[in-house]
Amino acid sequence: MVTTLLEKEAIEQSFQPTVPLKMENILEVNNLEIFYGEKRAVNGISIDIEKNSVTALIGPSGCGKSTFLRSINRMNDLISGARAEGQIIYEDLNILSEQINVVALRKEIGMVFQKPNPFPKSIYENITHALKFSGVKKKGLLDDIVQESLEKAALWDEVKDRLHKSALSLSGGQQQRLCIARTIAMKPAVMLLDEPSSALDPISNAKVEELIVDLKKDYSIIIVTHNMQQASRISDKTAFFLNGDLVEYDSTEKIFTNPSVKKTEEYISGRFG
Repeated sequence: MVTTLLEKEAIEQSFQPTVPLKMENILEVNNLEIFYGEKRAVNGISIDIEKNSVTALIGPSGCGKSTFLRSINRMNDLISGARAEGQIIYEDLNILSEQINVVALRKEIGMVFQKPNPFPKSIYENITHALKFSGVKKKGLLDDIVQESLEKAALWDEVKDRLHKSALSLSGGQQQRLCIARTIAMKPAVMLLDEPSSALDPISNAKVEELIVDLKKDYSIIIVTHNMQQASRISDKTAFFLNGDLVEYDSTEKIFTNPSVKKTEEYISGRFG
């Protein structure tokens, strides 16, 4: 059973982080470059992600923000020809190291995608599937985790009487909150959200936004969004990406009211993108 980010061989002797992880940060990215074959999609990005905060990644399509997001739990590994250079420091380890156990990493750093993707199983089984695979077998414990996860995802009251009905019977907004609950069940430290409400109606979108703000008490959240209003409403810090570069990164209030870079102001005001 996988219980740590590393395989049995310790890598402390072969890897020492060049910059120590600050206690207030959950992630520290140093000179990250990401390539698809010979094409460089992310250009030497360095950024610190604070604990128990919401960090929004904004920028036009193709600017590198989703590529950057997927690098944090190594989802880019699934793309042929993709490779990353630099460091992403989490718990004093460079998670880009070949010795990192990626399955364990994705328990620590969970991801919710743009389109809701519940399993074609019951609501209950959606939550317990990965738990059972990880070795959790006791029904009482599984029941408790299901309820806790659905409560944290603000979905329990809506589904508690139909846990054994198909997850596909839920509305789009409910399905997305179920996917968030499924991620919560694995007790991650970081949650990556890739435009989680872009396919939802305004009411469902508002519920997801409220949920994200509430969840930062227990999790560190990084969200990719094209919705400027959403970024301004829910995030503590905002990073503006353009052509693979990190143009500006600051408090959300400053980014949206007094950005330091002209390109940021032009994008925020809708002059391009």
